[in-house]
Amino acid sequence: MTPDELFNKAKESNIVPYAAKLQSAFQFGVSADELASLVLSGKKTATTSSLDLYDKDESLPQNGVYDAILDSKDQAVCIIQNDSVEIKNYLDVSEKHAYLEGEGDRSLQYWHNVHNDFFVNEYQLEGLIFREQDAKMVLENFHVVYPVKQ
Repeated sequence: MTPDELFNKAKESNIVPYAAKLQSAFQFGVSADELASLVLSGKKTATTSSLDLYDKDESLPQNGVYDAILDSKDQAVCIIQNDSVEIKNYLDVSEKHAYLEGEGDRSLQYWHNVHNDFFVNEYQLEGLIFREQDAKMVLENFHVVYPVKQ
């Protein structure tokens, strides 16, 4: 199902206001299916992206907006709503945020290991160098609004 189709279903179910707009549709990280499954299970309620990797004309995430989460085949699996968005230094990401990302053993050490590798690669793809001490991160907390858990 496309992101727009799933978002329209959420509107038709009166879960999302009719006038609401879909901010974006995206896959999480390098394991889109696994991470989408963590979102659907309620284990993953946070994510991190690099401020440096946003295009100059690309909008940053906002509180209260809706996004579609995609699987590895770019099919929408759910609609989330952002509860909070903040920018922090990479080295200031908290244990709580790492836990809410829901990956691995949910520890900050695991988070750093996985995200360091991910960001090194992503920065290289853009011709940049990832420096932990300088990197600014966009931290989002969210909840699933559609489909509703039974």
